[in-house]
Amino acid sequence: MGGRELADRFIALESHYLFEPCFARPGEGHDKGGVESRGKSLRLRYLTPIVSGDDLEVISSEMLEKVDDGWSGRRHADGRLLSELFAEDRMGFLPLPAVAFEPALLRLVSISSSSTVKVQGVLYSLPERWARLNAKAWVGVREVRFCCLGEEVTRPRLPPGGRHVVYRDYLRELSRKPQAVRQVAPELTTELGEPYRRLWHMLEEQHGGHKAARLLAGLLGAINDHGAESVGTALQQALAAGSFEPGGTGRLLEFMSQTPAAALPEEHVPPALRTVTVEAGCAADYDLLAVSGGVS
Repeated sequence: MGGRELADRFIALESHYLFEPCFARPGEGHDKGGVESRGKSLRLRYLTPIVSGDDLEVISSEMLEKVDDGWSGRRHADGRLLSELFAEDRMGFLPLPAVAFEPALLRLVSISSSSTVKVQGVLYSLPERWARLNAKAWVGVREVRFCCLGEEVTRPRLPPGGRHVVYRDYLRELSRKPQAVRQVAPELTTELGEPYRRLWHMLEEQHGGHKAARLLAGLLGAINDHGAESVGTALQQALAAGSFEPGGTGRLLEFMSQTPAAALPEEHVPPALRTVTVEAGCAADYDLLAVSGGVS
């Protein structure tokens, strides 16, 4: 190898697939003239003019398809198809390992009290329940995969200096801070999707940003407890039934109080409490407070 210093992941790749790397001498391009010539031919045939696409994965997929199409019909000097010769050669290949190689770079990271972490110069938000814990970060070409508490989240890999915040990571905290909800509501409801975006626009038009944020903050608590999908389904039904027409604030509070709670397994409930029924609150119970000025 001519005293080459290999990167850690290349050494891991070499060990995983059991091959010995071989490099040309520095400054001696003629050592691999055949490779250079073949590379130039491919570049002129498939990369001229310069290709473009939505992302690197799309470009790579289209390029591989073109190369495969061009190669499949080529023949050797003896008249046999190159694809047939390659199939024969594969019979002599060593079997691949049972587990594919993980090309991503592993980093051990410490998550801050605000549930953020910096990886290779990029700030990422992570689920708030991960705050102050350690996590594994698998840094790939296009994404970074974080693992903690037996859970896994994926974030897009950005250039150094970037910032990627997912507001859904902070549902519990936001449910306690309506003013913060008001500041991030457009981005948050976009992340949550429909029907939350439509609900936010409706609340903002009917009640103004301040009160709309307070109502949405209460709904975020339900989402945190029961999941965006289950709450979203019930919310969609309520919207379809016209439950949130102008003046329907009380109906929204009632909807939030009646959002089904996740069932607790009976074996986890003390025997003395299994026969106790907890009645749900009614939004009308708060009318007196609203009239007397207790709630604005």
